[in-house]
Amino acid sequence: MDENFRIRKILDMQELNIQEIKNLNYKLLMVMKRIREVELSISKEYKNQEIRCPVHLSVGQEAAAAAIALNINKTDYSVSTHRGHAHYLAKGGDLKAMISELYGKKTGCSKGKGGSMHLIDKEVGFMGTSAIVGNSIATGTGLAEAAKLNSKGQISVIHIGDGALEEGVFYESLNYACLKQLPAIYLCENNFYSVYSPLKVRQPPNRDISALAKAIGTKFSYKCKGNDPVNAHNIVQKAIYQCRNNYGPIFIEYETYRWLEHCGPNNDDNLNYRDQKEIADWREKDPIKILERKLTQKESKDYELYKVYIKNEIAEAFQYAKDSKPPNYIEAFTEIYSSK
Repeated sequence: MDENFRIRKILDMQELNIQEIKNLNYKLLMVMKRIREVELSISKEYKNQEIRCPVHLSVGQEAAAAAIALNINKTDYSVSTHRGHAHYLAKGGDLKAMISELYGKKTGCSKGKGGSMHLIDKEVGFMGTSAIVGNSIATGTGLAEAAKLNSKGQISVIHIGDGALEEGVFYESLNYACLKQLPAIYLCENNFYSVYSPLKVRQPPNRDISALAKAIGTKFSYKCKGNDPVNAHNIVQKAIYQCRNNYGPIFIEYETYRWLEHCGPNNDDNLNYRDQKEIADWREKDPIKILERKLTQKESKDYELYKVYIKNEIAEAFQYAKDSKPPNYIEAFTEIYSSK
């Protein structure tokens, strides 16, 4: 069998077509590894100053996105935050279009006008990210109402961070979703920091975020170890089943941790806003390493091929972006919205 064909048969990630693979650990690992390598490649390329937009990377937080990738349908809706690359890829967003967007090219998913924090791929139901904290929550809630009105069994997944829980739109939207029993999943990746500010200086002590959502009116609200990929998957699977079966909105809190700086491609541990032991402890909980240790001999062999496949796929995406043209003067003023 031709090696390239074999690699593609192992997993054509562009379509997230992984149902033939039976081992859940292996499936989760493959999704996470692809996301990790994309993010690390962005980090590496950023120093060349050809990517002219801020980037917020998800290295260390891949398990939540992988859990969604294995359970959500193409027809479902999804929205995300400024840290949205992983969620875009998990929903099946086009990698070449995403990288092109970072470079400001006309082949980008937002035609080069949005950059890293404004990604969209309506072909797979990824309805956009936003640079404003909490801004996409209302949009995702509206999409959940549209899904309910459509009566096609769709759901809306709303990715948020712990900082968004300090915004009024979260309470207003979740209240409305509970009132109308909308098919929405509010998926909070709690990495314990908003820029340089830890939870303790932003929220009352001993607050249970998942209990807060339950108090607003969700029938089910889950808290899980967000760096345990299987646990993350099982909770998402359960939540999506409940959401599709008219249990109303569901809230999930994933406890996780970002490895790199809040905004940018670098490590910022020298700033000492995070304890070195804390950083080391979380790096020990690397969701990718956890599952790599569980690979069978056959899976390990295929995994090595898969790593070559994604390396080539990512290289092709970056070359495609670099070779693409930026929008021309006229295009810069099309498909934009403003009020007078």
